[in-house]
Amino acid sequence: MKILITGGLGFIGSALIRHLLAETGHSIVNLDKLTYAANPASLLGAEASPDYTFVQGDIADTVLLKSIFAEHQPDAVMHLAAESHVDRSIDSPDDFIQTNLVGTFRLLQASLEHFSNLSDERKAGFRFLHISTDEVFGSLGDSGKFDETTAYSPNSPYSASKAGSDHLVRAWHETYGLPVLITNCSNNYGPCQFPEKLIPLMILKALAGESLPVYGEGINVRDWLYVDDHARALTTVLETGKTGETYAVGGNCERRNIDVVNRICEIMDDRNPSGAPHADLITYVTDRPGHDLRYAIDAGKIERELGWTPAETFESGLEKTVDWYLNNPEWWQAVLDGSYQLDRLGTANGAEK
Repeated sequence: MKILITGGLGFIGSALIRHLLAETGHSIVNLDKLTYAANPASLLGAEASPDYTFVQGDIADTVLLKSIFAEHQPDAVMHLAAESHVDRSIDSPDDFIQTNLVGTFRLLQASLEHFSNLSDERKAGFRFLHISTDEVFGSLGDSGKFDETTAYSPNSPYSASKAGSDHLVRAWHETYGLPVLITNCSNNYGPCQFPEKLIPLMILKALAGESLPVYGEGINVRDWLYVDDHARALTTVLETGKTGETYAVGGNCERRNIDVVNRICEIMDDRNPSGAPHADLITYVTDRPGHDLRYAIDAGKIERELGWTPAETFESGLEKTVDWYLNNPEWWQAVLDGSYQLDRLGTANGAEK
């Protein structure tokens, strides 16, 4: 297939493209706006592949979208482009509405126009895969898990915008017959993640000997999914999933935030003993507004119906992640030299760092 991927220079998008180029025969057209979270260094070497094309642009640009579909005639769309950080959505919700809602709407419109003009044979194989998050479901108590039947209850501007985009995708299937698939994944981690997210932030702060800020008491629970496992899941859903269906994707790795940070400290003690004990750097800061207590994914459907399971445990994936950041300072140093300096976001007023 020729696949149009949006947001392919982001964390998950770049992992997906690396997987597709290395493990499949698909060709890729990567549409990315090059926002702060995009990093061309995450796809070094891809431009040399005859199966890879990069286009810089905005998914909300209708004229650009029409030209891309006309020129490249994709067989599928994998939609990952999104503003994705909860803390940033608290400080600047406008960007999230524009990209996650308006952008998704315009991409759906362009995809539908393209799909409507395909031959019957090509229509039968066309897919629009929308990659979303488990945060659309809100917060869990001490028990239970999210699955494909869970009601939506978003609590942050980010999750609300993603919930809205999920509903748009479903509506374009039900109303217009666009063959769509939706995935809702748990928290991703792994190489090439922008260091505003918990795991790379803690690794880099620990390496620098700086305080490790943990929200509240650190008791918020997340299910962690290694990004390469997620890339395999998305490929599986695109190739074998049933259109109109939603698939929950999780790593079966529930951990409290404080336990994640403590485990990073233990690995750092081993890898960087001069800074040990890194756990002494942990500090507790005021919790962010609307901080969901617990997420957990029941990924039974994708396992039963499509045969996908995660290959990494949290322990193996976290060790690989720490080692990648320690071995690739040129990647993250270039990020830190730019606009992002490990400051705290998401305090609603921007006053606290």
